[in-house]
Amino acid sequence: MAKAYTPGLKVAASTTHQAHRVLPIPGTVQVKQGDQVEADTIVAETFMDGDITPLNVANLLSAQPGDIPQLMLKGEGDRVEQGEPIARNKGVFGMFKSECTAPASGTLEAISKATGQIMIRGKSIPVQVKAYLPGTVIEVLPEEGVVIENQVTLIQGIFGVGGETSGPITMACPAHDQRLEAGMINEAMRGMIVVGGARVTAEAIGRAREVGAAAVVSGGIDDADLKEILGYDLGVAITGTERIGLTVIITEGFGDIAMARRTYELLKERSGDSASVNGATQIRAGVMRPEILIPVAGSQVSAPETSTESGVLELGTPIRVIRDPYFGLIGTVASLPEAPQVLGSGSKSRVLEVSLESGEVVTVPRANVELIET
Repeated sequence: MAKAYTPGLKVAASTTHQAHRVLPIPGTVQVKQGDQVEADTIVAETFMDGDITPLNVANLLSAQPGDIPQLMLKGEGDRVEQGEPIARNKGVFGMFKSECTAPASGTLEAISKATGQIMIRGKSIPVQVKAYLPGTVIEVLPEEGVVIENQVTLIQGIFGVGGETSGPITMACPAHDQRLEAGMINEAMRGMIVVGGARVTAEAIGRAREVGAAAVVSGGIDDADLKEILGYDLGVAITGTERIGLTVIITEGFGDIAMARRTYELLKERSGDSASVNGATQIRAGVMRPEILIPVAGSQVSAPETSTESGVLELGTPIRVIRDPYFGLIGTVASLPEAPQVLGSGSKSRVLEVSLESGEVVTVPRANVELIET
């Protein structure tokens, strides 16, 4: 049977998923292998050094750098408070003494005879890693973190902004091809993952932020709306660190594009269930897709777990067209002609025939589609 290879997104009713939760620097793991964790369970913790505040005491006291240790009222390792006197000169004949105070609270970390400077280290900054994915701890990485596993409904998006969050799923649009407007979002959606249909407007995202929604998921978004939401043009980079008050995941692409019917139906079926979502996206090397993870129990799975060999296109494989004139349309592979064909532009390319959801069969270059992995 003819086969070809192409990158793709994963959309699966049930699949085994592992989440690696790792600290940025060594620390303490708070759970053990076999533990059951929830999305907000703290699984590892560490402390990063606080900020350093330098102070040139020699200049402030008009003293020689080598004399500073004798003029200090505090020693290395001592705690100091902002505004507290920490050094005093000897004055003239014991009079006209001057002193300098701490510019910040913290620990006096260093006193330099060479420069006359001191260093005050601020309070350590706690760094906590949460489980994100509810499930079972299947591996503990000493001083680093854990690996968590669970059976989930997995939906990857095309693009997202905002970081990790969680909440119950609620459907805002009654159809997969309906635009998500501000009027469809209400106060009852606080803390929820709001699912739209086609394009989501900037006003709708603003309204979701006002009511305190955890995330918005929809089929498409306009570039101008994205700029309005962020306050700047987004360059080619990794996303996920934006502080916009919620997470946004786009499942299909830019423009007025309907959410894939299968994706919409999966989310609708899981309405009311708690999901973990992450908008982090990286398009270049080390591709990272925004994701929606919904833990499933055996009784919740309406379809058996299926699998598609990673990157393989063959007859019947579900795909999405990612270039005009059929941009955003969903279909299945109807044929994989072996010989290159001449395109409308006059160039030659390997093509495939796609049977669209409408029943129409179209011919597109193989480079213009991506696999919807199930």
